[in-house]
Amino acid sequence: MRIHLLPPQLSNQIAAGEVVERPASVVKELLENSLDAGATSVGVEVMQGGAGLIRVRDDGQGIHHDDLALALSRHATSKIATTDDLGRIATLGFRGEALPSIASVARLSITSRQRGADQAWTLQGDDGAPAPAAHQPGTTVEVRDLFYNIPARRKFLRTEKTEFSHIETVFRRIALSRYGVEFTLTHNGRTVHRLKPAADPARRIERVAAICGQAFASHLLEIECETTGLRLWGWIGLPTFSRSQADLQFFFVNGRVIRDRLVGYAVRQAYQDVLFHGRHPVYALYLEMPAEQVDVNVHPTKHEVRFRDSRAVRDFLFSAIHQSLAETRPGDIQADNVPVAPAPAVEPRMARNAPMGHPPQQAPMPLRVREQAAQAYGRFFDLAREPATAVEEGADRDAAADQPLGQALAQIHGVYILAENAAGLVLVDMHAAHERIVYERMKETHRQGGIKRQPLLVPVSLQVSRQEADLAEGRRAFFSELGFDIERLSPETLVVRSVPALLCEGDVESLVRDVIADMATHGDSRRIEEKINEVLATMACHGSVRANRRLTIPEMNALLRDMEKTERSGQCNHGRPTWVSFSLEELDQLFLRGQ
Repeated sequence: MRIHLLPPQLSNQIAAGEVVERPASVVKELLENSLDAGATSVGVEVMQGGAGLIRVRDDGQGIHHDDLALALSRHATSKIATTDDLGRIATLGFRGEALPSIASVARLSITSRQRGADQAWTLQGDDGAPAPAAHQPGTTVEVRDLFYNIPARRKFLRTEKTEFSHIETVFRRIALSRYGVEFTLTHNGRTVHRLKPAADPARRIERVAAICGQAFASHLLEIECETTGLRLWGWIGLPTFSRSQADLQFFFVNGRVIRDRLVGYAVRQAYQDVLFHGRHPVYALYLEMPAEQVDVNVHPTKHEVRFRDSRAVRDFLFSAIHQSLAETRPGDIQADNVPVAPAPAVEPRMARNAPMGHPPQQAPMPLRVREQAAQAYGRFFDLAREPATAVEEGADRDAAADQPLGQALAQIHGVYILAENAAGLVLVDMHAAHERIVYERMKETHRQGGIKRQPLLVPVSLQVSRQEADLAEGRRAFFSELGFDIERLSPETLVVRSVPALLCEGDVESLVRDVIADMATHGDSRRIEEKINEVLATMACHGSVRANRRLTIPEMNALLRDMEKTERSGQCNHGRPTWVSFSLEELDQLFLRGQ
């Protein structure tokens, strides 16, 4: 077959495949156009999961009647004009592809009236001329019979329920990106969401609760951090309020919903030390930065972005989230926000004399590492048996009313501490809590003393690719700071001569390969730090008070005070909660008081 030009209709339909994947894609593009038009109220009406009808109405600035026909022409837009504009895009749309792509695979009509204009105009499809119409200031776009002219695409649509679920997901994400805009979503005549403008913080939390659920909104930590050119604000979930899947993760860059591997990596690393294994954190985070520092012209769907300085963004995100989690103390969490253990996180019951909180699948610590650890950190085992500060038995409880975890009352089955605070009752897992306290002390001492090296009697040789060898050689100083001495013997051979003392019994080759892979993918790696922390966590577990150890009231109070001062004390080293509380109202409900 000879080379020939495709007919315009066919080329438009092929191009539409990059923009219009399903009804949810249409809703996304039309909602973004409404927000770019400055709308303060947007309504979405859907029939038959979007396959029958999608109608989006807004009160934006409207379209000039002379531009209605041009709006359906490919690469026609009012949002950019020059090449320089691509480097500082401040709108959600800019390609001029959405409306013509939709019009090529559905029956589309536009009715619009500019603000201040006397008359509205309507255009049916891309044929004919605009005609006068009745319409309030703003724009309404109707999309009917999606994929009517492409039967192969239409038959691949899922059930009405599934397609509407995708539409609702898009709607929720965009509603979280613009708190000052009123949003309405109806399906088959039934109102599913009606979200009023949320101008103040309390209303914003109400919108978060309406979109993500009350449980999500009740287990959030507010975050706000700013550095040169970067500002992060929003909410992150308490570590113990996690999910089995990553379905409650919302991230926005300059108001644009994105899904980015770099962001996901930074968040996972920030939660690494507090999240139960196999669980996913929840968050709604907003990153603001100069438009010229982020490239949104990466993919037609505009879900992906490219940061000019990805390492700076990643480090900023990690630092902000990690610090917020570290600074959380029991007093920062209201009684009704205390997390409870997620149902999937329940582990098999262990013997009462076993160190509770130790993951059953974790391999025992090598004897040599244990001996070195005991010698280097032996004093912490003493601290584990002698709580730091004791409150005199019989101390006035009213004088300690400002203590979030309150005053100890008793010990239950040698496992839990029962305490009373100003709000009600507190229950503490004494081993899990002390494990976190000892662990944080060990990490701090390790940071202050630096990483001790252990020369290898037999150096470990690795065969790698030339690119991996180049990367390892270029980041030799990085490895050295973490206790590794790595040299390049040949274009594709590395040799490891020393390792951190705490990791000398580990799989050195696999660890180095994993670190190189991390740096190739993300530009950095915290894998070595994680491995060292795993050893310290095991030591802390063995050095903490055991179940069935009888504590005195002063010892129990000392543990509570240490928890109030310790970073991340709401979770043990394995991500499980260390304490829960019950308000007086909750206790009254248990006993039907006042009913």
